[in-house]
Amino acid sequence: MMPTLSDQERIFINKFTYRFGIEDIRRGDMVVFLFPGDTTKSYIKRVIGVPGDEVEVKEGAVLLNGSVVEEPYVPAEFLDRISAPRTIVKAGEYYVMGDHRSASNDSRSWGTVPKQYIYGKAVFVYWPLDKLGRLN
Repeated sequence: MMPTLSDQERIFINKFTYRFGIEDIRRGDMVVFLFPGDTTKSYIKRVIGVPGDEVEVKEGAVLLNGSVVEEPYVPAEFLDRISAPRTIVKAGEYYVMGDHRSASNDSRSWGTVPKQYIYGKAVFVYWPLDKLGRLN
């Protein structure tokens, strides 16, 4: 999830907000989930599409419901030129992508994430102290 998160940073994950209906999973949320291809592994990615959305990636540009998405959290040096076919996000599923697009293993390659696999929302960094702060 570079550059938003760096290797060895420690983050607080809110495991209650989605489980108890305090918040809905929204576009832009950084979620922690069991990897659908191997549920012994956890991933952290940004939600791009929610149920009912149409997501397509054309040469690196993300189109959501036909419009290009502004993504200030993805610096130019982390962009790629990869395309992914149009996907209609099914009920109970989410389309996720990493912020380091040129090195991210995400929905572009293995599909959507079932809601039941999402177990938390990344909220803030607490270590190292110079990185302390809320995640966006």
